[in-house]
Amino acid sequence: MRQEMVTLEARGIAVTVNPRLGMIEEVKVSRDGRTVAPLHKAPWRNEANALPKDAAPHLAQLAGDFFCAPFGDASADNAPAHGWSANSEWDLLGTKRVDGKTFAMFKLVRRVRGAELTKMIRLEDDHPFVYQRHVFEGGEGTLAAANHAMVALPNGGHLRFSPKRWWETPATGLEPDPARGRSHLRYPAQSDDPSRFPLADGREADLTRYPFSERHEDFAVGIEAEGSRLGWSSVWREQEGDLFLSLRNPRQIPMTMLWFSNGGRDYAPWNSRHHGVLGVEEGLNRALLGSSALSDPHPLDTAGVPTGIELDPTGMVEMRHVIGVLPWTWQVEAIEPGEGTVRIRTADGETRTVPCDVSFLGLDG
Repeated sequence: MRQEMVTLEARGIAVTVNPRLGMIEEVKVSRDGRTVAPLHKAPWRNEANALPKDAAPHLAQLAGDFFCAPFGDASADNAPAHGWSANSEWDLLGTKRVDGKTFAMFKLVRRVRGAELTKMIRLEDDHPFVYQRHVFEGGEGTLAAANHAMVALPNGGHLRFSPKRWWETPATGLEPDPARGRSHLRYPAQSDDPSRFPLADGREADLTRYPFSERHEDFAVGIEAEGSRLGWSSVWREQEGDLFLSLRNPRQIPMTMLWFSNGGRDYAPWNSRHHGVLGVEEGLNRALLGSSALSDPHPLDTAGVPTGIELDPTGMVEMRHVIGVLPWTWQVEAIEPGEGTVRIRTADGETRTVPCDVSFLGLDG
């Protein structure tokens, strides 16, 4: 049975969920007299017969933020790319409104590596954030997983991140065949400085500014720095005057994966028209580590950094993640957790405080 869109609201925030794919299609925040909604929606969403017959179902409605389990190659689950969590229906188990908070719970109709998967979303009055939990019950094996948010950047943007050990690219580019598309970064490659990442032609790219090139599809992974307390990514759309934020516990989710989709795919449904899009994909995926994978032993294994989720056949494991959007007119320099807030330090030397339940992430656990 076709499930209808679900709208969740709290004071100052509205979220639209597509239960057919478990996709958060839109996050709209009203704050300081303005309303902002910077998440991306693909241009082919309302076109009949836009996709090849073998395309993954999530591509037909590509938008916003969705959960990938497994992230990337899901052939071990006999699933399309990004797994059944992104390509199958979620049953709405219920919603409720209690003490200024809105809750919703969904269950994936299929299993992921034998595990039942539940999605829990929470909104809170005057918080410009979406609090998400994905809980696996049972199952077996090591699983790549990630939240897959996409920000629309038609006029470019400024990217900032919590400190990283290094940045690297996978073993091969997203589009190695010039008859189908183009990737411009070097694969594999590594850099300690995202503003100076190697390009295939020998030059350097600044990954902190979007776009860094034209007509390309590229992917880069940042590994969280040792001792980081709060993992964060920010995308400031200067011309639109808004900010996208992604917050996580870096001990549970140590990788920030960036998908630069800027007109670099020439085949359907992309047809060179999917441009000005940045995927901010927070998660774990060992297969996407190219340069560091050349070391034996792997440096992340030596450091005790997880590169996948270990499912528990007799118990539960979960991933928690927070995304937010708000009106904004300053360059971000750093973000720190506060008591019921996040403190955002800006390039003008000021610190601006935003309501946020950072305890949700379990930073001290």
